[in-house]
Formats: sequence, C-alpha cells, structure tokens
Amino acid sequence: MRDGLHPPNDRREIFGWMMYDWANSAFQTTVVTVLAGPYLTALAQSDVSENGVVLSLGPLGAVTAKSLFPFCVSASVLLQVFLLPFLGSIADFTTLKKPIMAGFCAVGVAATSLMFFVTGRLYVIGGVLFIVANLSFGGTLVLYNAYLNEIATPDRRDEVSSRGYALGYAGGGLLLALNLLFITFRASFGIGQGLAVRLSMLSAGAWWGGFALFAFSRLKRRRHARPHPGGSLLLAGLIGIGGTLRELRRLPQTLRYLLAYMLYNDGIQTVISIASVVLAQELFVAKGKPVNDAFLIGLVLMIQAVAFAGALIFERIARVIGAKRAIIVSVIIWVGIVVYAYGWLETEAQAWGMGAAVGFVLGGSQALSRSLFSLMIPRGREAAFFGLYEISERGTSWIGPLIFGIVAGATGSYRQAILSLIVLLVAGMFLLMSTDTDKAVGQAEADAVLG
Repeated sequence: MRDGLHPPNDRREIFGWMMYDWANSAFQTTVVTVLAGPYLTALAQSDVSENGVVLSLGPLGAVTAKSLFPFCVSASVLLQVFLLPFLGSIADFTTLKKPIMAGFCAVGVAATSLMFFVTGRLYVIGGVLFIVANLSFGGTLVLYNAYLNEIATPDRRDEVSSRGYALGYAGGGLLLALNLLFITFRASFGIGQGLAVRLSMLSAGAWWGGFALFAFSRLKRRRHARPHPGGSLLLAGLIGIGGTLRELRRLPQTLRYLLAYMLYNDGIQTVISIASVVLAQELFVAKGKPVNDAFLIGLVLMIQAVAFAGALIFERIARVIGAKRAIIVSVIIWVGIVVYAYGWLETEAQAWGMGAAVGFVLGGSQALSRSLFSLMIPRGREAAFFGLYEISERGTSWIGPLIFGIVAGATGSYRQAILSLIVLLVAGMFLLMSTDTDKAVGQAEADAVLG
C-alpha cells in the first residue's frame, strides 16, 4: 500500500528527485567519461612505461598501464552485479531506502573527492577510489529509480522520468563545460595540467554532494510495503533476491521486456562508449592526421545539450503514440546511426550531425525505458526489480564490446565492428515489439495482490 502520509505527485518532492540526477551526472560526465581514465593511465605510464605491468595477477595475467582504467571499470561493474539486487531487496523490506541511498551517495562523494590527492605513484589507490565511487554511484541509482513509483502516479511517470534525465544531462554537461574551460585556460591561473584535472574531479565530488543534500531534503521516507522476513538484513537481502527471481517467473512479459532492454540498451551503451575511439581512428588516424581532442570534447558537450532537449521531446512523442512505440522509434533511429557510421561518415561536419542524432535519441530511449519498466513492477518490490534493471544496464555491457572487439580483430575495420552492433539493436527491438506491455502491467498488479 502507498504511504498515505506522503502521497505521490508532490511537486516539491518530484523536483528534489529530479535534482539528484542533476547532482550525480557530474560524476558520470566529468570523472567517468572524460577525466579519470586519461589521468590514471598517464600516471601509470609515467611510472612503468607505456604498457608496463602495474599489478601481476599470476596465471590470470597482469594489469598493465593501458588496461588499468578498463580493469577498474570492469571490476566496479562486476561488483554491481552482486550488490545491486541485494541492495534493492533490503530496501524493499525496510524503511531504509532513503538512508541507504544517502549513505552510498556519501561514500561515492568522498571517494570522488579523495581522487584529488592521487598523484605520482598513487595511481593504484586512485583506481581503488574510482571503483568505490562507481560502485556507490550504481548503488544510489537503484534506490533513486525505485523512488519513481512512489513519487509519481503511472500517468505521470513518462513525464517525470524524462525531465529527470533532461536535468541530468543539463547538470552534467554544465559542470563538464566549466571544467574543460578551466583546464583549457589553466595557465592563466598559474596551474599545471595535473592539478587542473584533480581540481576538476574534486569539483565533481562537491557538485554531487552539494546538490544531493538538496535532493535528500525533499525526498520522503516511507513505510515499507512488504513484511520483513525476520533475521538480519543480510538474510532479508538474500531471501529477497530469491523471491524476486521467483516473481519474475510469474511475470513472463516483464522478463521479456527486461531481456529486450538488455539487448538494445547494450548496443546503445556500446556505441556511446566506443564512439570517441571510432571517430578518432576513422576521421584522423586513418587519414594520417593528428587527433583533434577539442573536436571530440566539443562533440561530447553538444551531445549532452541535445540529449536534454531529446528527453523532453520524446516524452511528448510518448504522449501521442505511447512509451513502447516511442522506444521502438528511438531504437530504429539508433539502427540508422550505426548504418550511417558504417557507410557514410567521412568528415567532422558529418560527425557533428551524427552526434546531434545520438543526443536526440539518447535521453528519450533511456527515460522512457525506465518509466515503462516502472509500470511492470509489483507494488512493494520496486527497489529489487530496479536492482535487476540496473544490472541489465551495467552488468551486461560486456556483450557489445565483446562483439565489437571480435569483429574489429577479425576484419581490422572499426566500421565493420560498429555495424555488427546492429544485431543487438535489432534483436532487442523485435523482442520489445513482441512484448505485451499492457499484459505485463496487468500481471504485475495481479502479482502484487497475490503477494
């Protein structure tokens, strides 16, 4: 049952919820997307050479300077696979959703801010701090997404989810732009490159924590909707995971949607993650020209800005044709983007146009996927189900990169490799088309009554 003390559709609470996306997107854009990888890699290479051994793993090989940051990303994702469903189960059985979310936020902010002190040979410590920060970031997202069902009624979730994503793109893009201006004109302040990067990462931690305080001041703490199974929180979490998996078996359409999302979103996330590499290689290296870093950074900022508008536009499209059809339209556009990158991309001007298309569909596909999934969750199981949803977003992101890597290695062509991702997009789209989302909503409501 809903907590009658805190009814949904409260404007102040909804705005506070949206502002958490504004807050945490600073970490995603400034730290994860742009600064942490190159900075930690440069520190490691200056200590052990271009691809020297950072950490020996015995028979499993070694972590090298070039693989240090990818290894840290992979480690944080792997830990999320185990943590997020467990975390969601605990939140559903207790009144601790808000305190747990705030706790993970505090740990993430602290780890991000401590990266300011990573210099010289402390790059391994920097990698550990990044793993902790990214793991905490994922932990907060599970509980943040689960709040959507509590703060908004079903008829408003597309709108609220889309505006939350839009604010996230705006906040993350704004701080990234300020930091890149600061780094570019650092000499005017008498500051070196390393210190400018470290101050920028510190600013991301301060931005995340500062605006999160505002968000938490407006989010309400509600009663739990399901009885506690007894025993410790650890036992409750484990019992909850088993219960969630059993519930999924009773909700075949929800499971089908989750699998569809896993496929098409994996293709989307892979396109985003390898875009800078493909552009650098195809537009510059392959033509014997130096890589234009200013162009790549500017493209990232433009995509953030267009994604802000795209999230809002797709919310309006969903009002007319429905969320499911709007998502299908976005995936079709993603297919077109991949085909264009394979067959026609030759100039920087074309890359700007393609980047605008990416930004336009990026926010819409993510926001509507979240709001549509929220309708397919049994009441009282929001956090546990969103724990599985976040795994589909993060824990399976190895599929696309694996396909990309295999094709690139076999053909020697980045264009062939990016075209191969169409398999994930098309498979996910057809699985989504065959999903009866209305039936999924009905099954979730019936399961909640039976539960």
